[in-house]
Amino acid sequence: MSIRLYIGNLPKEEIDRQELQAVFAEEGDAVTTKLIKDRKTGKCRGFGFLTVNNDEQADQIIEKYNGQLFKDTAIKLEKALPRTKGEEGEEQPQVPKPVIQGQGTSSPVPSSNKEGVRRDRGKKSRRGGGGGARETATSVDNEAFRPDPRWAADLEKLKQMLAAQTTN
Repeated sequence: MSIRLYIGNLPKEEIDRQELQAVFAEEGDAVTTKLIKDRKTGKCRGFGFLTVNNDEQADQIIEKYNGQLFKDTAIKLEKALPRTKGEEGEEQPQVPKPVIQGQGTSSPVPSSNKEGVRRDRGKKSRRGGGGGARETATSVDNEAFRPDPRWAADLEKLKQMLAAQTTN
């Protein structure tokens, strides 16, 4: 079973995989490296991965190389987190959107972007993927659903307006 190690604090300049592989050359061919580069510029994004054969070898390499200088910067080595469905090294937390329930349809609650939350605006995400359809909540238990208190008054007004429209 192979173990992936995260290599951090790499210089953000044009370096290639062979230069990084040379650092770990004395560990033999059982160790492989992957350098993560920016797609547009081709420069290193500041991190990469090292794949080793087993846990014992991983611990030895971390102990031996963590803090070692590579192009005048001390590299950081640690066991990598498990891969996600997104791109390597790029984890994006997925926050479920609250839903308003009404007349058998669901629609997202309007939100302000004051807290720096990224809005999708109908564009397909390049990170989350897997090629499947997006997950949406189709039914919400009204007792378990508590709207955000900042929007509670507006939500109540919307519900009343919707009820008035359907009765006309």
